[in-house]
Amino acid sequence: MLEPSAGPRAAYRQVHAALAQLSAGELRGRADALARSYLTQGVTFDFAGEERPFPLDVVPRVIAGDEWEHVAPGVAQRVRALEAFLADVYGPQNAVADGVLPRSVIVSSTHYHRAVRGIAPPNGVRVHVSGIDLVRDSLDGWRVLEDNVRVPSGVSYVLSNRRAMAQSFPELFAALRIRPVADYPRRLLAALMAAAPAGVDDPTVVVLTPGVFNSAYFEHSLLARTMGVELVEGRDLFCSGGRVWMRTTQGRRRVDVIYRRVDDEFLDPVTFRADSLLGSPGLMTCARNGTVTIANAVGNGVADDKLVYTYVPDLIRYYLGEEPVLANVDTWRLEEPGALEEVLDRLDELVVKPVDGSGGKGLVVGPAASRDELAALRARLIDDPRGWIAQPVVQLSTIPTLVEDGLRPRHTDLRPFAVNDGTDVWVLPGGLTRVALPEGRLVVNSSQGGGSKDTWVLGGAPPRRATAVPQAHPVPVSNAVPIDANPQDIRAHVMQQQQVGWTAADGARPDVQEETC
Repeated sequence: MLEPSAGPRAAYRQVHAALAQLSAGELRGRADALARSYLTQGVTFDFAGEERPFPLDVVPRVIAGDEWEHVAPGVAQRVRALEAFLADVYGPQNAVADGVLPRSVIVSSTHYHRAVRGIAPPNGVRVHVSGIDLVRDSLDGWRVLEDNVRVPSGVSYVLSNRRAMAQSFPELFAALRIRPVADYPRRLLAALMAAAPAGVDDPTVVVLTPGVFNSAYFEHSLLARTMGVELVEGRDLFCSGGRVWMRTTQGRRRVDVIYRRVDDEFLDPVTFRADSLLGSPGLMTCARNGTVTIANAVGNGVADDKLVYTYVPDLIRYYLGEEPVLANVDTWRLEEPGALEEVLDRLDELVVKPVDGSGGKGLVVGPAASRDELAALRARLIDDPRGWIAQPVVQLSTIPTLVEDGLRPRHTDLRPFAVNDGTDVWVLPGGLTRVALPEGRLVVNSSQGGGSKDTWVLGGAPPRRATAVPQAHPVPVSNAVPIDANPQDIRAHVMQQQQVGWTAADGARPDVQEETC
């Protein structure tokens, strides 16, 4: 929030002034009101196997509009490159043939599934939703920490945080031009409908959840409700006649698009884990036949592999012919000559991560680890160098955070969410800022005791639009429908916008008019 010896940064001046006018009791009162509202709404997360209200800090993160013009195109560029990579991985594998990355990196990935090789999504989109984790380093630059294109979560907290903060600080929302986030459900629904199988004019979209005991169930139900679609479990679906159907009180109903929040291995007991009760037998056969779209696509996890992450800058150059807008964090690949030896020599200085880990699990911060932990880690690295990467300790930027003894600096990261409808990659202005609540801690994941902040992107010139993917798809919808609108109105609005300009005689599609963000 503060420049060294120069007062508040320009983007934070009004927030700083508003906080300075509040007494400690008033600030704590607003924080308590936020916590009570989340407890009432059931906005929860899983921590050590226990469901807890999600901690929302009373101090927002503020990003200047011109800074966002750098971040948003960088996120969109990365998503386009990962789309091309996944199409190549489960297709011709040209990047392997051309030496961009070894084939062994792909086939040894935990989340590479040969069962989906050759499945082509109806509109060519595999990464309908993505969450790209960013950090601001000590040089005040943005770097990509990891990619999440499997089943990225957290956007429900973005929407809930914004509503709660607007109620807690109405004076700031009146004074600042803060870009809205309420358009996300409509954008997501439009992308899912655009991904429907060919020949389906009015697709049925459902959200597939593992059930009420899943740590992200709040998000699943929120997205289904705001999109106006059904929230289903695996037992609500069945496959018959080469199609997927949903059981309803009026009889069966065809399902065209499944926005699944179930991991790959549990989706279809015929193809993957035979003991799974979370999916539905035959889903993958229907996906291969092109009668249903699964979003995000099965097998995307190979792009989440942290060893593949190290090749993404080269993949951007290879597939897009562009220089990366956002740089990676410097990373050691332990299978490369000399890398393992160097990392073992500096183990107490580095952060070591399992390549298939998530939620901060398995991560070891060398400077904070005990001698016994480092000894055990050393043995694991020697035994399985492919399973780990190492990075220098990045001193994440800090933001004032309200803790027991007042406002104190705490480390944060940022997860912007992007939606790909096949025509455009739209980046939600802001995203989920996660904060490590214990002093000095660098792990920000909610599953490790972290909290969140509302992320405010200030107005000004809208971000540069991502380069359009050359596909023939429905016209992008406008952004006129608020999140609090009737979900059925949102669905009707999306359908109307997608049909605007089509001629009944020959089905010709008009030129797409660029819309403002």
